[in-house]
Amino acid sequence: MTIDEQLLAWAPEFSAWRRDFHAHPELGYQERRTAALVAERLAAFGLEVTTGVGGTGVVGTLRAGSGNRAIALRADMDALPIEEAGDAPWRSTTPGTMHACGHDGHTTMLLAAARYLAATRRFSGTIHFIFQPAEEGGAGARAMLEDGLLERFPFDSVFGAHNDPLLPAGVVSASPGTVNAASDTLRIRLTGKGGHAARPHQAIDPIVAGAQIVVGLQSLVARRVAPLDSAVVSVCTFHAGSANNVIPEVATLSGTVRTLMPHVQDQMARDIPGLVAELAADAGVAAEVGYERGYPPVVNDAGAAASFAEAARGVVGAAQVRTTMPASMGGEDFAFYALERPGCFFRIGQADGERGSVPLHHPRYDFNDAIIPLGAALFAAIAARELPA
Repeated sequence: MTIDEQLLAWAPEFSAWRRDFHAHPELGYQERRTAALVAERLAAFGLEVTTGVGGTGVVGTLRAGSGNRAIALRADMDALPIEEAGDAPWRSTTPGTMHACGHDGHTTMLLAAARYLAATRRFSGTIHFIFQPAEEGGAGARAMLEDGLLERFPFDSVFGAHNDPLLPAGVVSASPGTVNAASDTLRIRLTGKGGHAARPHQAIDPIVAGAQIVVGLQSLVARRVAPLDSAVVSVCTFHAGSANNVIPEVATLSGTVRTLMPHVQDQMARDIPGLVAELAADAGVAAEVGYERGYPPVVNDAGAAASFAEAARGVVGAAQVRTTMPASMGGEDFAFYALERPGCFFRIGQADGERGSVPLHHPRYDFNDAIIPLGAALFAAIAARELPA
């Protein structure tokens, strides 16, 4: 592995930054403290800094040489509404909020890259460092684009990273084509007839109807989606009632739908409301179904993925770079950037024994600080390749 000694020397500082971000998590579009620290550090490195892009987004711009091309490097800043279960000294100090997806690490890696590139300037052209709000369902990427990101900070290609607890530390994945699923949202409200729990025949139970709908949705994937296609329907909330002897009037359910191909996404958007209506009618309850299209799939440009893979080989070695990884069913709003410009969304392994192997979105998740210099080196490597000095 080839990482500049300067990045390794700065590693303790990077770790302290990351742990501070972790201790002070902020939800989407509320990343005021995080954004302020990002802007302060970028300015200290000598970058041009613009704040308030797409809400709480920050863009740092660095120029070197006479090159006329520009690239964008992106990180996300927001946390999740999860109560942290870990006991690290840097655990969240905000009740009900934690960095359970590693955005604290992503932000730190890109700050580290900005510091290194500003110090070395081994490129010719322009780099825009995008620190984005609200990736976790808030479509912060779209908000930044709608706020004129491309017009204000034009770039020819875009690169973003995500840590991966399923890959060993030091392994990098950069596959062409679809790498993350489309992410849609499902909301269901069922209205029955409340009554006494001892006399269910005098009521119409929305809980039983909801349970049948949950099972039916799983059958939808198993029996209506082609076996070689991919779809995930997960009902993640089910709320009804307030007493153990009362059949409630209303039950509400919500969840997410993940697909890799546009025609399957269209099928889910069409079939799910119809199936819910059928099952609700059979149970005698009224159903209101909301199906909201969310993030499109992340599709890596073949050229951008190949360029990044070659840059990564120079950092970690050819054996550590994977270019045929299966797509993740997780959603990612990096998709919006990749729709506008050639892009590559790559994964950095962080599993090292027990460290860094807890799954994403788990209350005991924590980012592996050991990969921060590697992430910075990868960003610097693709900058040097895309913008040769």
